Amino acid sequence: MPWTSSAPLLAASSTDYGWLGNIIVDIMEAVGPVGVGLAVFAENIFPPIPSEVILPLAGFTAADGAFTPLSALIWATIGSVVGALALYGIGAAIGRKRMYRIAEAMPLVDVDDVERTERWFIRFGYWSIFLGRMVPVFRSLISIPAGIERMPLALFTLYTTLGSLLWNALFIYGGYALGESFHVISDYADLLSNVVLGLILLFLAVWIVRRVLRNRRLAQDPNYREPTPDEAAARVEAALDRHQFRK
Repeated sequence: MPWTSSAPLLAASSTDYGWLGNIIVDIMEAVGPVGVGLAVFAENIFPPIPSEVILPLAGFTAADGAFTPLSALIWATIGSVVGALALYGIGAAIGRKRMYRIAEAMPLVDVDDVERTERWFIRFGYWSIFLGRMVPVFRSLISIPAGIERMPLALFTLYTTLGSLLWNALFIYGGYALGESFHVISDYADLLSNVVLGLILLFLAVWIVRRVLRNRRLAQDPNYREPTPDEAAARVEAALDRHQFRK
């Protein structure tokens, strides 16, 4: 599979993707479709990095002739799977009780947060891996309970690959289709980059403020007691036994 297409490679400066987009595109043009895989891998490990920005830009870059959209899709999926496997390994290594203890020690993170993620995994079974690959942020977190539960690695890899392939193809080929007419929106690219960054920062700010206010409210409630890591882990184990989806 050739990494580059037969179309002539356009200069990186020929199209302005905005300050955020230019950084991502420069990386992709420097190292080819491998850069797409590296960017998507980073997005899996650090969920605040939006794949909704990375993948269309991979399609735009492919339209410029830097590489083919198929090679971008292949490397994006490799990055997704490798990132998911890394988180799966972390979950398998630390185990359920240790994960809850780590969550308890982390600022602005509650044991309840981790328990809800695990319950989602329990509710939808192994299919949650496939579905979770198409849900922002959650596509990273869902790999951890899969590792804790020691979901069969071959099945985990298969569902992760299929879900990632579908998600990546949607955005990469969408970006590729827009690539040749990108001049229509190029004047607004920098504005779009700032909007995306602003929305990310706004989301984080709202989440932090809501979490701080909620914690203060719960601290004043004499009837509330946050579950201990061992209690939360025991509840999840009981839920797993009831659902018996491991089989």
